[in-house]
Amino acid sequence: MIQYRFLPERKTEGRLLSLVGLYLLIGGLVLFLTDKPAAEDNLPLLSILPVMLAFAAVSIYWRFTGYKGDQLLLPMVAFLSANGLIFLLRLDPAYALRQAAWLAIALVCLVLITGYCRNYLFLSDYQYIYVLAGVVLLILPIFFGIEQGGAKSWLNFGLFQVQSSEFVKILLVLFLTGYLTENRPVLAVGNMNLGFISIPEAKYWVPLIAMWAVSLLLLVFQKDLGTALIYFGTFLAMLYIATARLSYIFSGMALFLLGAGFSYQFFSHVRTRVLVWLNPWPYSDTSGYQVIQSIVALASGGITGNGFNAGFPKFIPAVHTDFIFSAIGEEMGFLGGAGIILIYLLMVYRGLRITLSSRDDFSMLLAAGLTVLISFQAFIIIAGVTKLLPLTGVTLPFVSYGGSSLVANFVLLGLLLNVSNEAEQL
Repeated sequence: MIQYRFLPERKTEGRLLSLVGLYLLIGGLVLFLTDKPAAEDNLPLLSILPVMLAFAAVSIYWRFTGYKGDQLLLPMVAFLSANGLIFLLRLDPAYALRQAAWLAIALVCLVLITGYCRNYLFLSDYQYIYVLAGVVLLILPIFFGIEQGGAKSWLNFGLFQVQSSEFVKILLVLFLTGYLTENRPVLAVGNMNLGFISIPEAKYWVPLIAMWAVSLLLLVFQKDLGTALIYFGTFLAMLYIATARLSYIFSGMALFLLGAGFSYQFFSHVRTRVLVWLNPWPYSDTSGYQVIQSIVALASGGITGNGFNAGFPKFIPAVHTDFIFSAIGEEMGFLGGAGIILIYLLMVYRGLRITLSSRDDFSMLLAAGLTVLISFQAFIIIAGVTKLLPLTGVTLPFVSYGGSSLVANFVLLGLLLNVSNEAEQL
């Protein structure tokens, strides 16, 4: 029997979720009044209500099971998901309905992770299983995958498609967390002298480099450059966090520059991305069209935007996935785009707080790796659509349409919340 006096007060989370629900309701009402959807389009619009209730149900479940995880992360994720759903309703109601279904599946996964994996320390025992599973998931699309957006990284299961590399990101973090926790002392100090620096023996760093190199090569051949960049950044950041050695950063950046130069010379799709990034106008009718339309949309939005449902984001190809930030920037302006970025920054802040409050090395590295992963992905796609970096074609976490990305990110959220819950138990 549940003892109610021991239930954690999740009032902050509940109040913030209420505000997100109100925001979602107002957005749906504005869309209904300004767009006058046909009767057949009312069903996707009605999906707002179950989404609001689903987030509330998760919070209530946590309260009644004594969960003490961070109270700000779920409302922030709910806000990002609400924005994504509202803009998908505005862009294509069919995508919004599918996104609502994927949100339901993702929330179920979140409940399972936070309900049955609260004692997550057992995850440190399966390092090489993560490697094997990750390599298999990356190899499968090469032989059985279908190509979308120039990347052959999707597995078709008839009624739905899965981008396996989204789940490999979590496996990568789990492997690195376990391996670095186990070998951190040697990797941090080294036990061999090479000139003026001390390095660990090959048996300690070869597994790391091999796993990283195989993952990147497979992704390059799949033409999934965005995910490859996320893997590289996460690997390098976690290695530095575990060892505090700048030499790893400098070595990694040197390898990155060599790899980038090699890829530019020998892979036409990489060269095209770079040329379009430098100057998209000569390619305005082909590969540069998306970037140009994105820049035009963001510029037309100005500071305050053209108004919700008053822009023309449908001129941007793949606006519901890679370029949804451009749609938000056009209709909500710089302030709306900055608001989205601010939420990601707050998520990073909460993730770092969880990292610092962790009770052991495994928990610390797991929280840090998950935080780095989500922040890198958000940065890479926002930088791509604003032309700060070459466009790499990854989804905006919790906002863009995409079932695989949504489910994987909610699993990530669940693991991060579990670390927070464990820290709060002390």
